[in-house]
Amino acid sequence: MAVLWQDKKRICGMPISFTRYILEEDRLILNEGLIKSVENEIMLYRIQDITLVRTLSAKLFGVGTLEVRSSDKTHPVLLIQNIKNATQVKRTLSEYVEKERDRRRVGTHEFIGDEGFEEGLDEA
Repeated sequence: MAVLWQDKKRICGMPISFTRYILEEDRLILNEGLIKSVENEIMLYRIQDITLVRTLSAKLFGVGTLEVRSSDKTHPVLLIQNIKNATQVKRTLSEYVEKERDRRRVGTHEFIGDEGFEEGLDEA
């Protein structure tokens, strides 16, 4: 599979950590560790939400963190920490999530909480 984007977690803006992120057309891969290496992946169609977080220090170093929420059992919230061009990566990731959902004909379902549902019945 073709690699669309990859980066390392950055410390003070420098890619000197042993955490690597890889975006392929159908999956997001997190590879952590030096002595013991652990690789996790999330299929893109399982991603439900992507949030960009940039603290003041992150802005100073030109990095950002993406909070990726998914229906994945092992990583319901995956942090892609301190990456360069975080805004562009978020856009690219969102684009490929939608493409993969369309390709697999998967839709997202949003649930209304019990309270909201009951309130709707009372108004009728």
